[in-house]
Amino acid sequence: MSYGRAFPLMRGAARDAWRDYTRHAFVEGLRDGSLPREAFLHYLRQDYVFLIHFSRAWALAVVKAETHAEMLTAVGTVNALVAEEMQLHIGICAAAGIPQEELFATPERAENLAYTRFVLEAGYSGDLLDLLAALAPCVMGYGEIGARLAAEKTSDTYGDWIGTYAGADYQGACVAVGEMLDSALERRLGADFTASPRWDRLCRTFRTATELEVNFWQMGLTP
Repeated sequence: MSYGRAFPLMRGAARDAWRDYTRHAFVEGLRDGSLPREAFLHYLRQDYVFLIHFSRAWALAVVKAETHAEMLTAVGTVNALVAEEMQLHIGICAAAGIPQEELFATPERAENLAYTRFVLEAGYSGDLLDLLAALAPCVMGYGEIGARLAAEKTSDTYGDWIGTYAGADYQGACVAVGEMLDSALERRLGADFTASPRWDRLCRTFRTATELEVNFWQMGLTP
């Protein structure tokens, strides 16, 4: 499934970091079911805290938007995060004996803090393009990972997690964000946006966020 024109270019500029992110040992453990349950639950707790801040960053995209279409995509993404993705975490953790109140009170690890504040700072100090460059690796990366694992998995141990990100709703959200990124770039930088002096900086932001995703997976392996 295509996530637009700009995303593959940004992904290509961060090729080695993107490989480390989408092919991390944590991800492969989800694919074959070898990931220890303790590590998965530790990750889910941290990711729930991450999604709280990520939702706030997408809400900031509404503030930074210049068109109604941009606002609609940002609002739709906030709703998907709060009403769907976070509910997945709540449900899995509840089944493992971790109530929502305890989940919400999870102490934030340094790797989590570094990533979420990087994304929020990109939005606070820049415009919508800076914010989207920081947000895109998580959104599209999970879509790419989910689609691959659904096709390649050799175990159903983490089938619920894989199914969420491989599913039509999440894949549709990735397409919408890809379209938003393309249109935002064209509106602000022109059709030939890769020729803009800003393009390299946006790609660096994308790469840094990707590297922070690698650190997040690694954190998941060290409860």
